Amino acid sequence: MAPKNKNTNSYYAVAGLILALVAFLAMILALVTKGIVGAGLVQGLEYKDKINLFLQISAALTVLGLAYFAIMNPDAIRRFLSGRQARYGSNSLILTLAFVGILITLNVLIYQNPGKTWDMTEDQSNTLAKETLQALATLPEKVTATAFFTSQSDTASATQLLEKIKSNSDGKFDYTFVDPDQDPVAARQAGITGDGKILLAMGKAQEVAASASETEIVKALIQLTHPNERVVYFLEGHGEALLQSSGENLSYSIAKSTLEAKNYTVKSLNLLAENKIPDDALAIIIAGPQKPVSQAEVTLLKKYVDNGGSLVVMEDPVILTSETETAPADPLADYLQKSWGITLNHDLIFDPNSNQNPLFAISAAAGQHPITESITYAVIMPQARSITLSNTPAEGITLTALLSTSGNAWGETSLINNTDQYKYDQGVDIQGPLDMAVAGENSATKGRVVVMGNSQFASDLNFDAYGNGNLFINSVDWAAEQEGLINITPRENTHRAMAPISSVSLIVLVVLAILVIPGFIVFFGISTWLARRRRG
Repeated sequence: MAPKNKNTNSYYAVAGLILALVAFLAMILALVTKGIVGAGLVQGLEYKDKINLFLQISAALTVLGLAYFAIMNPDAIRRFLSGRQARYGSNSLILTLAFVGILITLNVLIYQNPGKTWDMTEDQSNTLAKETLQALATLPEKVTATAFFTSQSDTASATQLLEKIKSNSDGKFDYTFVDPDQDPVAARQAGITGDGKILLAMGKAQEVAASASETEIVKALIQLTHPNERVVYFLEGHGEALLQSSGENLSYSIAKSTLEAKNYTVKSLNLLAENKIPDDALAIIIAGPQKPVSQAEVTLLKKYVDNGGSLVVMEDPVILTSETETAPADPLADYLQKSWGITLNHDLIFDPNSNQNPLFAISAAAGQHPITESITYAVIMPQARSITLSNTPAEGITLTALLSTSGNAWGETSLINNTDQYKYDQGVDIQGPLDMAVAGENSATKGRVVVMGNSQFASDLNFDAYGNGNLFINSVDWAAEQEGLINITPRENTHRAMAPISSVSLIVLVVLAILVIPGFIVFFGISTWLARRRRG
């Protein structure tokens, strides 16, 4: 019998099948990628058009590959449709078509709901709080968020939060990231000090969220949509630094402009002349007086704080403000000691750990407080005095050491002009660690004070150094009570854990998982194969 003629084109037809298979897998991958991106699980919406083009090309190549195989090897198509392979392959075909149909359905739903996300967790841990949704629903116009994160910070959680806010804002919220190290001008114009803060802008108004947390962003949104005048006063009349830049003299022009960028109104206050504290004062800043604040002024300040006011006090060492070694009477320091338990020591901090100058006190530790929670860099105070907190403050008063030096630093109490002669004298000088800045709050009167043993750290010369500006701005924010307008409703997370299991139960589970279940699968597989073999 003559051999049958073989279709030589069948060898080339395999190339069509390979092309169709690769293109089909690529199409599936494109569909999955488009679904993940559209669901907001990863970032990549800007590549939507490219994904669609890739999807169309892969689908076209799948069809072309199958068509090429059918043209080059029609006999194989006929055998497949009429033979046993068609019967056994029908289930696989149905399952494949069902899988593709599900992917297409999901893709259509995602396309019709761009930016929409679904929270499938039981406790809705990925859903924004109702206060956040309410704040977004009441936005009068679009808000743009600028997140200032350096390259040292992880932006993943911030991006996830901002994307959730954006997807629930009905187009009224958008965000970008800026590296303040790469663009310090933008950070300065925004009033940003430190890392990880977010500027929210709506029209000409703007607010700064202290961190990339849902609570802080909602606070900023509420302040943005319900603006109130926030006035702080710098005390003058005692040789304090100027609020305007003036050549070689110390000034606080950068501190002033940074506060104004955060929607503060900054004014000067001369209590000696006016003899009255304005009603709109959220906080009074006493920045480096060269002469002591008078008793009459302290009486007014005490009454103001007792009625819920706040002070930010920055007093330099006596050696910098007095012409003699003997410390002059200081009614303000006396008030802080007697009423608050905060003592401004008559010393000068020497810090041998400082690479620049031993007279530059460097913070080595920070206390737990709203002022310090966002400070990630050290604070440097040139020529600072130390502060001592009472172990038994008056009832209702809470004292917190904000920043402290290392244990190697000491407070020199023998103040002389020749700093080369300074060395630690045990029993005379104050051994470190030394407190550089402290905060106090009276729960009964709601009065607040922040006290720092240095004023130069916040001047124009040092404001941008490390965490200096951040410490000053955070202190004013806390003193002015701008850190707590709303509390996000807490969620109770669902905790799941496997119940304790006995040794016998563990052995049974291992036997079932490793021997019994796999054994049944192998047994039924072999039985099915033998049965089909007997049937031919």
